[in-house]
Amino acid sequence: MKRKRVAGVTGLLAALALQTACGSGSGGQHDGASDGAGVEHVVFWGWAKGTKQVVDAFNKSHKDIQVTFEEIPSGNAGGYAKFANAVKAGNAPDLMSVEYPQVPDFVTQGALRDITAETADIKAKYPPSVFGLVELGGKTWSIPLDAAPQVFFYRKDLFEKNKIQVPKTWDDFRKAAEQVKKADPQARLGSFHPDDPNLLATYAWQAGAKWFGSEGGSWKVAIDDEPTKKVAAYWDGMIKDDLVKVQPTLSQEWIASIAQDQMWGYLGANWAAGMIKSNNAPLSGKWAVAPAPNWGTPASGMFGGTTYAVSKDSKHVAAAVEAAKWFTGTPEAWTARLGSGTSSAFPAIPDLVPVAAKTFDTAYYGGQDIYGVFSEAYTTIQPGWTWGPSMVQVLTSFKDRLGQVATGSASLPDVLGAVQADTVNEIKGRGLAVTP
Repeated sequence: MKRKRVAGVTGLLAALALQTACGSGSGGQHDGASDGAGVEHVVFWGWAKGTKQVVDAFNKSHKDIQVTFEEIPSGNAGGYAKFANAVKAGNAPDLMSVEYPQVPDFVTQGALRDITAETADIKAKYPPSVFGLVELGGKTWSIPLDAAPQVFFYRKDLFEKNKIQVPKTWDDFRKAAEQVKKADPQARLGSFHPDDPNLLATYAWQAGAKWFGSEGGSWKVAIDDEPTKKVAAYWDGMIKDDLVKVQPTLSQEWIASIAQDQMWGYLGANWAAGMIKSNNAPLSGKWAVAPAPNWGTPASGMFGGTTYAVSKDSKHVAAAVEAAKWFTGTPEAWTARLGSGTSSAFPAIPDLVPVAAKTFDTAYYGGQDIYGVFSEAYTTIQPGWTWGPSMVQVLTSFKDRLGQVATGSASLPDVLGAVQADTVNEIKGRGLAVTP
């Protein structure tokens, strides 16, 4: 049977809103079954560092709601595939970690619950540019946990020893990369990760790209726009001139290069502070954090970030939302998460940043006010970025082709056009209107 074509973003989301409204819990009343003692049980799947400690703290402080946490792997082939299958089978968890790029994808698949009414009281706590990432068709589909402004981690001791200036622009970054290679032929300033197109998206976002938008009731796709072409040409040159290592992200090879003083910098986000600290204890006091290089004006994109969404068939909607609000919006939750010592998450709610800054131990970074750097980067995130309705496909299409860039059989600019075509075809195949 042919799938009925839905005219654009608004039409699809209106249909979804009607579908998910049926039987929806509302008004703060805990719906669904509870145990004999009147305790409502919420099942939660996630993976972010420190989450178990947050759930434990919630369960200790709440009597009417208890959360059962299951840690699942991140990524399209891990937790997202499991969640999608569980939704189809009708046994999805009540609450699920969903990164910002995947929110529209799950919304257009009808996997998430419309929680607009339940979240009206917290919307004003967030910057519009961040809360807008969990809104589609005028509805709210998830609750932001953290933001992930891009920053630059670097080996302060090696920079000082070799008289290398911390790069402020991308031209500076290339010059610094040349200096690092000259100082140590085995070392590099940074990496290109062919298996992580999210980082390429971050670079494009920072440069002013807008891969997705809406126009005349249809999706507009511009993955090969001019800002992205500029970014692609830059990194293509860095790869061809052997100024960066080409390694899988967070691989043993990459981790070893840090331990062996062969990686002098990392263009990551705030969450990498905890990751570097956890994996490289002997390098304590040698790393520092700076704003990411820019194209002439301070700017940043987001590299990651997690939200909490309620699955469409949850029988505990109000309880799941209440738990998610506590996880994302209370000092107690952020103290538990960062107190675990493994997380350096940055709250999406600005008022909670001082709690995070106070809790995370910065001794590894020489006592630097790294949350001050994160906050500065957060204020420069470029507005207007929207994730599209088929981000699993977009990221897969990139990964399938970026390996060719790593081997030299394709150029990065060439990849953009191919992914653009794939994405337009995918969106059309879903019955959505699209404007290339």
